[in-house]
Amino acid sequence: MKIVLVGAGSAQFGCGTLGDIFCSKRLEGAEVTLLDINAKSLDAVLQTAKAFIAARSLKFTVNATTDRRAAFKGADFIVSSIEVGDRFKLWDEDWKVPLQYGFHQVYGENGGPGGVFHALRVIPPILEIVGDAMDICPNAWIFNYSNPMTAICTTVKRAYPEAKFVGMCHEIGWLSKWLPRMLGKSKDDLVFRAAGLNHFSCMLELHDKKTGADLYPAVREKAPAFFLREPGYSDILDRYRATGKIDESEKFNKDGSTEPSGYEWADRKLLKFVLETYGLLPITTDSHFGEYVSWAWDVVDHRGILDFYDVYRAMLAQETRHEIKLETSERVVPIIDGILGNEGFEESAVNVRNDGLIADLPSWIAVEVPAIIDKNGVGGIKIGNIPKGYLSLLRSYTGVYDLTAEAILHKSKDYVIQAILASPIAHQAREVTPLVDRMIDQQSKWLGYLR
Repeated sequence: MKIVLVGAGSAQFGCGTLGDIFCSKRLEGAEVTLLDINAKSLDAVLQTAKAFIAARSLKFTVNATTDRRAAFKGADFIVSSIEVGDRFKLWDEDWKVPLQYGFHQVYGENGGPGGVFHALRVIPPILEIVGDAMDICPNAWIFNYSNPMTAICTTVKRAYPEAKFVGMCHEIGWLSKWLPRMLGKSKDDLVFRAAGLNHFSCMLELHDKKTGADLYPAVREKAPAFFLREPGYSDILDRYRATGKIDESEKFNKDGSTEPSGYEWADRKLLKFVLETYGLLPITTDSHFGEYVSWAWDVVDHRGILDFYDVYRAMLAQETRHEIKLETSERVVPIIDGILGNEGFEESAVNVRNDGLIADLPSWIAVEVPAIIDKNGVGGIKIGNIPKGYLSLLRSYTGVYDLTAEAILHKSKDYVIQAILASPIAHQAREVTPLVDRMIDQQSKWLGYLR
């Protein structure tokens, strides 16, 4: 068994995923190949892994290379998490340059003009990765953790329809943390399903596992008070400014008490508005939902979003330690175990090509749905009865992904302009072409291919 980690020079991704793999009994004896373009950071993760294996006499072998085609030889599973350039510098540009041109986007990572520029940068190298995999190990499963997830998965499946390419996002995990605290129940007593587009997904149903009772009415009743009670990023940011560090093991409430299991989000206002207006609870914590709708600018907690951004940036700046922990932090390793063991369990969220899984959305769009994990791989579950109001929001954004994919595959600046004009965030037309020209010039290293 061979697993390749693409982007493994990242201490967070490389060490974190190795810790997940080392927890698996089924994967014992596997070869893990670490791949990155940064040889120095790659070697730091490799040496950490070798020392960890030796100290615990683990039955794994780990090696590293900067040669992608060599890494992919004999690969059974590929897990990829990459970015290009200076992440936060480029994120600042994606977010703030369109603001200067009059686009009211609450974020700039996945949706709106900023999400389009992010996709235009990161998808071409991901297509190269998938192209090599299809040439060298075409039967390997490829799991992607990069954003913007829906744009990536949609474009990859358009270019390589036979690729076993699955998008993974940790956002769904927040429901397992929120709901027990909100309802006063054990998470083992709760059964939920969510679906939509990545970072634009809502919980569709919630039941008591033992009785089958519908618990969504209780969520609608208790969520507003829960939103007010839980700590926010401003609390963590205040402490960071006082101490110079962020301790993720401890969250601080407004009354000064601490709760190790506390959770926070950037934007309570948007969650509350969507719950009251559409009757559905978004699963995202940091206002990504607001990247896709025109009215979000009027609803979101702008201070909360900025606080989140500052905390997130500071938190990642701290994560320079190379430390491996024997704990399962992400869901990709249980999915690999489930495929190898033909376990047949339901995974709560994957991003796969639609092909009728959500009937009212185009077949070519990548949707976020639950899936059955067995020897056949990752099989998306068909979702019905999605409320029409929510469906209308999803449908209104699919054209942006269509045109973004075409812009990348055809290297077309015209499609970039049309993708931004298709976005609900666009309320003006005259500044779109100047904005696109400015961003191509400013990020020419990555966007210079557009013509």
